[in-house]
Amino acid sequence: MVTTDSIEQSIVAGVACEHIEVRGDGHHFQATIVSAAFEGLNKVRQHQLVYAALGERMREEIHALSMATLTPAQWRGKK
Repeated sequence: MVTTDSIEQSIVAGVACEHIEVRGDGHHFQATIVSAAFEGLNKVRQHQLVYAALGERMREEIHALSMATLTPAQWRGKK
């Protein structure tokens, strides 16, 4: 079964995160991911990094994932 914790662990294993929060109901998930790895990348490329970290899970286990990807500076600006 897909859990928010398992999604977080998969993302953190592939992307160095300063902050991550995943919420969901077991079918639909929302993630807020803050990483310096996103610096200088457009949103499409940022999301591709996250999808790469999740690998086959995106095709086989996770049916819906919406993401907010932020650099550390963007994250500080939102607080």
